Amino acid sequence: MKALVYQGPGKKAWTDREKPAIQKPTDVIVKITKTTICGTDLHILKGDVPTVDVGRILGHEGVGRVEEVGSAVRNFKKGDPVLISCITSCGSCANCKRQLYAHCDDGGWILGHRIDGTQAEYVRIPHGDNSLYPIPAGADEEALVMLSDILPTGLEIGVQAGKVKPGDAIAIVGAGPVGMSALLTAQFYSPGRIIMIDMDPARLALALQFGATNTVQVGDEDAVAAVRGLTGGQGVDVAIEAVGVPATFDICQKIVSAGGNIANVGVHGKPVDLHIEDLWIKNINISMGLVCTSTTPMLLKTVQAGKVDPTKLISHRFSLNEILDAYEVFGNAAREKAMKVIMAA
Repeated sequence: MKALVYQGPGKKAWTDREKPAIQKPTDVIVKITKTTICGTDLHILKGDVPTVDVGRILGHEGVGRVEEVGSAVRNFKKGDPVLISCITSCGSCANCKRQLYAHCDDGGWILGHRIDGTQAEYVRIPHGDNSLYPIPAGADEEALVMLSDILPTGLEIGVQAGKVKPGDAIAIVGAGPVGMSALLTAQFYSPGRIIMIDMDPARLALALQFGATNTVQVGDEDAVAAVRGLTGGQGVDVAIEAVGVPATFDICQKIVSAGGNIANVGVHGKPVDLHIEDLWIKNINISMGLVCTSTTPMLLKTVQAGKVDPTKLISHRFSLNEILDAYEVFGNAAREKAMKVIMAA
C-alpha cells in the first residue's frame, strides 16, 4: 500500500509500505476512504514531537470501511463504514473507566504517534470496538472526518475546559481549524461575545461567517488593547489558546479577566513564560490537555441533526495520491487560504 511516512524533521515521503495485519484479537483493519492533515502533523514534521519515530506513518483522522476484524471484535464486520477516533481506548483500564481515554493504559493518542496512522490506504485500529464509531446511513463522510479530532478537541479542551457559560465574553486566539472548531462549538453555550484573534484577515473574515461577534488582527492592532476596549476594560471570561506558540499564550494571560479561565488547546513545542506574578491575584484557572473524545457520540448526533456543519471548515480537496500537494497547501495556509484539507481514496 501507499502511505505518508515521516523521515525525520522536515522530511516526509509518499511511499510503499506493507499493508497492516491483525496483531491482536481486538484489532480492526480499516480501508481509508477519506483522511486529512492536522496541525499536530505539522508540529511533528517541525520536530516538536520527539516521541514520533522516523519511519512512522502519520495521521490520526479519517473515515473508512472495515476490511478485517480480530476474533474478539463484536461491534463491527467487514464492509461497515466507520469513523476513526484520534484516541484509542481499551475501555477497561482505570483511566478509561473515568472517561480519561487520552490516558488509556493501552492507547490514548497513538495513531500517527506511537503506531502507524491514517494517512495511508489502510490502517490498523487497536481496540476497534471502543475506538471506532459506526457511520449512520446517509451521513456526510467529509463532515465526519472533522469529528475524528478537531471538533471534539475544540469543544472538550477549549470550550468545556474553559467553562464557557451563557453571556460570557470569550476570545479565541488562533483562527485555524481547531480555533474555528472552538468557535463553532462554543455557540452551544450561548456566549454573549466571541472575539477571534489572528494575523490572517481571510481567516478572520471566515470567523465572522461562522459566528464570531468581533475580530482582532494581530499586527494590524494591539490585540490586548483591542480586547480590553471590546470588554469595557475587564478582559474576557474565557481565553482559548489555539496556536501553540509562546506569543499567543502570552496574549491569553493578558486578556483574561479576574475570575476567568485560560484554556490552552495548542500543541507547544517550546516553553512559555507563566506570569504568575500578575495572575496569582486574579483568581483565574488555567487548563490544558489532550482530547479524550468523550463528546464524539454527542457531536455525531448534533451533526446529523444539522445543528453544526463541520464541512464549513473544508477549504481544499485532493485525492489521497496527491497528499504531498495537500501538505504543501496546508503548510502554507495563509498563502493558500487553506483551512482544512480532505484527501479521498
